[in-house]
Amino acid sequence: MCNHKILKGFPGDVAPFFKTEPGLPQIHLEGNRLVLTCLAEGSWPLEFKWLHNDSEITSYSSEYKYIIPALQRADAGFYQCIVRNRMGALLQRRSQVQVAYMGDFMDTDQRKTVTEGQAAVLNFPHILSHPRPQVTWFRDGHKIIPSSRIAITLENQLVILGVSLMDAGGYYVQAVNEKNGENKTSPFIHLSVTRASSPSDSAAPAMVIRPHNTSVVAGSSEATLECVANARPLERLSVTWKRNGIKITSGISSFGRRLTITNPTSADVGMYFCEAKLRESTEEPARAKAFLSILEPPYFTAEPQNVILAEVEKDVDILCQAMGVPIPTLVWYKDSVPLSRLENPRYKVLLSGGLRIHALRPQDAGIFQCFASNQAGEIHTYTYLDVTNIKPTFIQPPEDTTVTEGMTAVLTCEVSGAPRPAISWKKGEQILASGSVQIPRFVLLESGGLQITPVFLQDAGNYTCCAANSEGALNAFVMLTVWNRTSIVRPPEDSTVIKGTTATLRCEATHDPRISIRYLWKKDSAVINPSSSSRITVEKDGTLLISQTWSGDIGDYTCEVISSGGNNSRAARLEVIELPHSPQNLVATLNSSYSRSVVLSWVRPFDGNSPVLYYVVELSENNSPWKVHLSNLDPKMTGVTVSGLTPARTYQFRVCAVNQVGKGRYSTETSRLMLPEEPPSAPPKNIVASGRTNQSIMVQWQPPPESEHNGVLHGYILRYRLAGLPGEYQYKNITSAEINYCLVKDLIIWTQYEIQVASYNGAGLGAFSRPVTEYTLQGVPTAPPQNVQVEAVNSTTIQFFWNPPPQQFINGINQGYKLLAWPVDAPESVTVVTIAPDFHGVHSGCITNLKKFTSYYTSVLCFTTPGDGPRSPPQLLRTLEDKPGAVGHLSFTEILDTSLKVSWQEPVEKNGIITGYQISWEVYGRNESRLARSLSNSTLEYKITGLSSLTTYTIEVAAVTAQGSGWVTSSTISSGVPPELPGAPTNLVISNISPRSATLQFRPGYDGKTSISKWIVEGQVGVLGDEEEWVTLHEVENEPDAQMLEVPNLTPYTHYRFRMRQVNVVGPSPLSQPSRVIQTLQAPPDVAPGSVTVRTASETSLWLRWVPLPDTQYNGNPESVGYRIRAWRVDLPAPALLKVLPDRLARECTLEELQEWTEYELQVQAFNAIGAGPWSEAVRGRTRESVPSAPPENVSAEAVSSTQILLTWAAVPESEQNGLILGYKILYKARDLDAEPKSQTVRGNHTQSVLLSGLRKFVLYELQVLAFTRIGDGVPSSPAVTERTKDDAPGPPVRMVFPEVRLTSVRIVWQPPEEPNGIILGYQVAYRLASSSPNKFTTVEVGSTVRQFTATDLSPESAYIFRTSAKTRQGWGEPLEATVITTEKRERPAPPRQVMTPQADVSSRSLVLTWVPGSDGSSPIRYFTVQVRELPHGDWQTYSSSISHEATSCLIESLNPFTSYKLRVKATNDIGDSDFSAETEAVTTLQDVPDEPPSSVLVTPHTTSSVLVQWQPPRMESVNGLLLGYRIYYRELDYDTGAGTESKTIQNPSALRAELTRNSALTTYELTQLKKYKRYEVLMTAYNVIGESPTSTPVEVFVGEAAPALAPQNIQVHSLSASQLELTWDPPPADSQNGNIQGYKIYYWENGVLLLQFNLCAILSAPSAPSFLAFSEITCTTLNVSWGEPTAANGVLQGYRVVYEPLAPVQGVSKVVTVDIKGNWQRWLKVRDLTKGVTYLFRVQARTIAYGPELQANITAGPAEGEGEGEILVTKSSSGLTLQWTEGDSGEKPTTGYIIEARPSDEGLWDMFVKDIPRSATSYTVGLDKLRQGVTYEFRVVAVNEFGYGEPSVPSVAVSAQTEAPFYEEWWFLLVMALSSLILILLVVFALVLHGQSKKYKNCNGGKAPSLSPPRPSPGGLHYSDEDICNKYNGAVLTEGLGLNEKPLEVSESEVTDSDYEDELPKHSFVNHYMSDPTYYNSWKRQQKGVKQHPASYRYEECTAGEAEPYFQTVITTQSSGGVYTPTGQPAPGSRTPVTGFSSFV
Repeated sequence: MCNHKILKGFPGDVAPFFKTEPGLPQIHLEGNRLVLTCLAEGSWPLEFKWLHNDSEITSYSSEYKYIIPALQRADAGFYQCIVRNRMGALLQRRSQVQVAYMGDFMDTDQRKTVTEGQAAVLNFPHILSHPRPQVTWFRDGHKIIPSSRIAITLENQLVILGVSLMDAGGYYVQAVNEKNGENKTSPFIHLSVTRASSPSDSAAPAMVIRPHNTSVVAGSSEATLECVANARPLERLSVTWKRNGIKITSGISSFGRRLTITNPTSADVGMYFCEAKLRESTEEPARAKAFLSILEPPYFTAEPQNVILAEVEKDVDILCQAMGVPIPTLVWYKDSVPLSRLENPRYKVLLSGGLRIHALRPQDAGIFQCFASNQAGEIHTYTYLDVTNIKPTFIQPPEDTTVTEGMTAVLTCEVSGAPRPAISWKKGEQILASGSVQIPRFVLLESGGLQITPVFLQDAGNYTCCAANSEGALNAFVMLTVWNRTSIVRPPEDSTVIKGTTATLRCEATHDPRISIRYLWKKDSAVINPSSSSRITVEKDGTLLISQTWSGDIGDYTCEVISSGGNNSRAARLEVIELPHSPQNLVATLNSSYSRSVVLSWVRPFDGNSPVLYYVVELSENNSPWKVHLSNLDPKMTGVTVSGLTPARTYQFRVCAVNQVGKGRYSTETSRLMLPEEPPSAPPKNIVASGRTNQSIMVQWQPPPESEHNGVLHGYILRYRLAGLPGEYQYKNITSAEINYCLVKDLIIWTQYEIQVASYNGAGLGAFSRPVTEYTLQGVPTAPPQNVQVEAVNSTTIQFFWNPPPQQFINGINQGYKLLAWPVDAPESVTVVTIAPDFHGVHSGCITNLKKFTSYYTSVLCFTTPGDGPRSPPQLLRTLEDKPGAVGHLSFTEILDTSLKVSWQEPVEKNGIITGYQISWEVYGRNESRLARSLSNSTLEYKITGLSSLTTYTIEVAAVTAQGSGWVTSSTISSGVPPELPGAPTNLVISNISPRSATLQFRPGYDGKTSISKWIVEGQVGVLGDEEEWVTLHEVENEPDAQMLEVPNLTPYTHYRFRMRQVNVVGPSPLSQPSRVIQTLQAPPDVAPGSVTVRTASETSLWLRWVPLPDTQYNGNPESVGYRIRAWRVDLPAPALLKVLPDRLARECTLEELQEWTEYELQVQAFNAIGAGPWSEAVRGRTRESVPSAPPENVSAEAVSSTQILLTWAAVPESEQNGLILGYKILYKARDLDAEPKSQTVRGNHTQSVLLSGLRKFVLYELQVLAFTRIGDGVPSSPAVTERTKDDAPGPPVRMVFPEVRLTSVRIVWQPPEEPNGIILGYQVAYRLASSSPNKFTTVEVGSTVRQFTATDLSPESAYIFRTSAKTRQGWGEPLEATVITTEKRERPAPPRQVMTPQADVSSRSLVLTWVPGSDGSSPIRYFTVQVRELPHGDWQTYSSSISHEATSCLIESLNPFTSYKLRVKATNDIGDSDFSAETEAVTTLQDVPDEPPSSVLVTPHTTSSVLVQWQPPRMESVNGLLLGYRIYYRELDYDTGAGTESKTIQNPSALRAELTRNSALTTYELTQLKKYKRYEVLMTAYNVIGESPTSTPVEVFVGEAAPALAPQNIQVHSLSASQLELTWDPPPADSQNGNIQGYKIYYWENGVLLLQFNLCAILSAPSAPSFLAFSEITCTTLNVSWGEPTAANGVLQGYRVVYEPLAPVQGVSKVVTVDIKGNWQRWLKVRDLTKGVTYLFRVQARTIAYGPELQANITAGPAEGEGEGEILVTKSSSGLTLQWTEGDSGEKPTTGYIIEARPSDEGLWDMFVKDIPRSATSYTVGLDKLRQGVTYEFRVVAVNEFGYGEPSVPSVAVSAQTEAPFYEEWWFLLVMALSSLILILLVVFALVLHGQSKKYKNCNGGKAPSLSPPRPSPGGLHYSDEDICNKYNGAVLTEGLGLNEKPLEVSESEVTDSDYEDELPKHSFVNHYMSDPTYYNSWKRQQKGVKQHPASYRYEECTAGEAEPYFQTVITTQSSGGVYTPTGQPAPGSRTPVTGFSSFV
């Protein structure tokens, strides 16, 4: 903060001074808000003024801030603040405000030309910007970087030295304002370079940019000088800087062109030289110079004193001297005004800079300021000059003042003196205002006066003015009087009144009670004299009343209030209006130029002093009620043409005028006019034509709009002709207007017709509709193809040639042709080939693959979509002959040295007529020795002679037809040597392995002295081994010299081993040695999944099932096998939905998010890693029907009358209907009147309009429409459409009373009608003497806002009849009549008596209340009020307060059924209300049918013929009585699928009913005896004695599937080999299968086989969440978690999944554990791996077909509150272990007992060992027989109290459970026994070996002894992960589900956890034992193949013999009609053998 001076004059006065001085210049963004503050202090009052650039921008005020809301560029500059008080004014130093902005470049494109070699200087284009922008130069889009040749100067010039031709181009600048972020791009500067006329290699240096003289302010950070020179060659140019002849080396930059001097001081001032020269050149250097100067800001060398005191007439000098560089300029100010402006000759500035004032005067007192400034800055100093020695004197003494409250009071006090007197004001002892005191509302004026704004009443009193200076003091007193201000608080308001009513103009004023006021009313500036007219009254409060107003009262009224406390006046306008008169002389005439209009004319009526707003024309058509036809005619009109009328109808017209008051009277009706009849002006609408048959079309239409009939319709004319042809129309006359359809018959098949319809009346035929076109349906062709020719192309192919049938006989769209051929001897075996139509030329086609040389009948037909046309005449043809096949059974007999006999059989494939046989023979390998013989066709043997002995011959035989010799059958044989059996092939080598084949190379064996006729390849498939089965894979004939065979038809991804044998005419050889084992490559699956079925799952999902591929058909790695499902809509070409299941065992899938009520086609395919297999056959399924998902469209409403609304709508879009629309519901309610909407149902889907009747008049209704299906209601239309019913005459006013009755006057009060039926325009009050004429009423009309009227001048003690009625646009309504007696003797009525509710009038929702009226208190009863209270705790509610005074009973409606009520009633007369009557006895309404059905209805399959129905009861308040029970309605739904793509139709037989009587608490029921494999629909209702509730939403369920009830039949087992068994069985009886058998599961173990079958059930959905989740026995590391069964199982529960994890990582690791539990019987789990004090999240979910929602809970592991027990001691004895401990701290609750935890050495986990130890115990003994031998144990003790388990004690030392060994277990005894036994065993073994040789092949078990104990599970059957333990954890090994209703296998011991045992010690868990110790798990992994486990590993120590389970292995086959299965023996070591309790799909 800057130092400031405090200048004081007389004590108490302080001259102003600034607390802060302006800082550095500020830069602000345009548009920002700027606040400048002037912080100053001094004596009050302080005033402030602001200057901008030395110009005043504000005047003096108390505001010390100057605010600029949005900165502009013009706001930049210097701002100064001036502050003043009574001492003087002070000018602040300047504050600079800078505004950041950026304009546009002001130049356009420039061009500059430079000679080559010169320097080019491109100036920075001019741009307005602050601050100075950052500049970047570009050339042709590339940024320019400064270099030795290019420089960018301090002025942003671009200098290019030594310009070359390459420098030519477009240059531009990008400028960026760093403050506001704007950037601008300049126009281009085009640089052109011209070649030098005489280019030279060198040029002398020349200055391009010279340095400038520079000045910087002292203290600046740096100063920069710049010098740019040019020369040639540029690379030899050097630039140096010198000062005082010395070269400068520091601060040089930019290639020597810039010199920067950092932190310059006075020592740096001087001349600097820049020198540019060429190195190694004699050229003269170029030189330039610049001077650097330092500026210093001003500083004072002499300043004045703070305060200078001087006497009058003396001279005074004020010092001020300043120094700086340059010398600063001094300027003097007095009170912020420059002395130059004052021009006071007594003020003189001295040469030293000081100020001399000559002959001081008092006015010279003030503040003098001295400002010193130069280019480097500005400073100032000031002093206060005080002139003394004149005492204070009053110039104008104070005077008493009187003011009005709220005004401003000024108390004067002008004083003179020197020094200037300080003035202060007091009231009493309180200082109100002075130089140092300021109180709100009290302001010390510059003149010394006191201003009070505003004045309050409490400000009245005595005030003191005190003036003082150093010469003396002076006081004066003044009195202030304050009056209350007179003001009008309720001024008159502009009013418009209806003629005849009273006008009220209020004028209420407040004033001071010490003064009086007077009211003066003026009308149009003329004073109103109330005494001059009885109609005008001015009341005491100033209100002006004008009764019986008329047009003369119209004008401007002014109310003036006159008083001493001020005057006030207000004005208002009064308008008097009335209804306009009716138009006169209304005339209606027919319009001669247009027959459908009438011309109306009338005379303009009187407008009722309110301009006519418009005219209304009403008409009556055919004597119908009047309706408005023209509602807003221009008021200037006196005639109109009424158009839009309908011919042949009669019309009457009337007209009325409407002004501000309302609608005037109607004119007299015109005479009735009849418009002439005309032909219908519109054609019938909605013409629809549809082909009914192939020769008929059904045409339907709707009549023209009624308004277009133009008369009475007599019928319709339908005309039709061939579309597109100019032929004549055929006509049909429909002579009844009621018939709107016509079946046009006898048309041409498949022909398009053009059809039109017109209506006609008595005047003629109307217009025809637009033509619609429609085809008759297609027919089958009626003529066959023509010119059919057939010919046999070869022995297997027939070619057809034909022409199409004549086009007129095709009768539809030609879909193609069918070529037919059938053998003569087998006419039923027809070969059909479909040929697509070819519309060009002769058609041709072929049938191939026919039998050779066979006679066929052939024919051709044409077909269309409906079917096939006639066949062409059959033509007989035979396929051509071909060469015959090979002869059969070639054999040799009678083999001698020179002859042998050859025999054969006829070929199987003759392929023609066998004409003979060809036999030939030759010496093997010598073709020249070949001899041949031709034999007849009857010869089948031939004896060859003339052979050489012991010679090998090749003999060939072939059959012969006309086509030649057929396939040759050959063999070799040696003459004289009979053939032998061949030898086995050898050296089998396998190559070229593919997915389905392999190449087998081999060395043929001994041929047996004859040729090899066949090669046989056998193989082992999949299961390999010496004892496994071999099957024949391939046979090859007639290749005697083969050495390589390709084995086809192999199964992909399967292990094979081959062996061979060869065959000659003698027989087969022995088998070869087996080949090596190979595995074929993978291939996509060959087959699609089978038995694909689809079921409806829900409205948006389908359930698809299939039989998975057996593993033999995977064709690849099983891990890669999965299934892909695709589904698509049948009705739309939408893309198919795809879903992938990567599980090879998957057999079902639920497709979600489908469309409701939509038919889909679905397919399944299997895939593996190679690819996908074929798709299955498509199956069709439809999602369930649902409610419409969209509302009806185009909802519109139109009010037809005051009680009717016509509602119309369009259908729901078809895609959103989601089912069959059964009808529509209309929801409507009166806005702001009805809480709940009412509904009306429209049945059927074709009616799309409804007329709502019985509505309230002139009420705004909200209307919605929804569509409904049998499932329920869809969504209502939104937003609701609104429509108001038309207005009508109103009902009577209500609650008319007479609160003031005098002898001659009566005041009547009423309330508006309960049924206004329109806008109330006014009321009419009529009254007469009861004894006078019934028609002699005095009538008064009042406005619509008036609710009371006073009738005067009545006769005393007389009875009067009063009537009140209301008026709307439709006229006066029904009056309300009452009698009153003009008397003053009245009182309140007595309450009604004998109030009761007759039981006979009580119904379910209403009752009747009766009463007897009490005394009326001499004032007639006006109405009754009834109140109702619902028992037992309801409040009294007013039912009605407007019951007629004549009534003695009331119908109470809208009550709740079966509810008790009490009622009471009171009477009301003119005086007030009576007391309520006594309450009635409690009355109970009768029961009614329930309002709601049961909710949450769920239907699930239970057995094959029953379902389980579950529901929630309806709400009690909706039962409406005593709930007796429920009724279940169910019916069978039959889905019939038509041919092709037709949609399914539903046939719904009558529903059956199940009644659940007298059991309202039931929520579950089983429906039995249902039909299997049927879909049922189930509804429910609740009922009481009255009847049934509405039905619940229908629920569908499929009945018939469950797990098979019986096992497979006739199971037989046969031994195939030493390791193979063959199983055969029959399926279970059909009635016990409970569905389609999906496959079989085979369980086998070492001594038995178990066969189960399974299928799939229709499980609809996932279950709900478990019902609860609870924790118990929570210790530091263990707990028990249990849960409840789901409330809604939604199927058969298959099991549960438990997942738990810590909420925060434990030691940086967050482990998620998942446990799957099979079955529904176990709903608990023991968890043993928790961490102390860690909070875990447990999640449990149940599973049916899928997992349901999770139930979650958090639990924190122990301990509970309390310390742990002390050290535990373990003592071992011969029989047990004794544990001892000491009691620890019990915590807040006492200890209730103990538990003992143990940790075996082979597990490593703590678990509860003993529990429920009493509190008093401190020791416990454990028998050694309870522990496992050889295992060491640690123990610890945990205390238990109410909170739970506490901190465990310190673990004990490890103690072994080994007992003391008896002598027979000592090593020496065992050694002796072992040696003895060894000798005995050797003897026995030797005997058994001898005996066993004879039975080597009789033992089918391979020497293996059966064992009941299961083997240890192989490692492949176990899986453990820190993140997931699937199916097994902590002793719970969980089996997978086997199907619906299938009970789990016997639970293994490993599934039983410690929670099972309440009174026993925990047993050891086998699975946990091996899973908890990684060494065991790893040891299994390291097990070598073929090494058997030690027998001890087959024992479960903790299981008794009866508990041991069989060892199961599971296989699934897919044969559903019986089957055979061959188990493959025990698994190979290391294979994935299932663990006990698990089943596995193989």
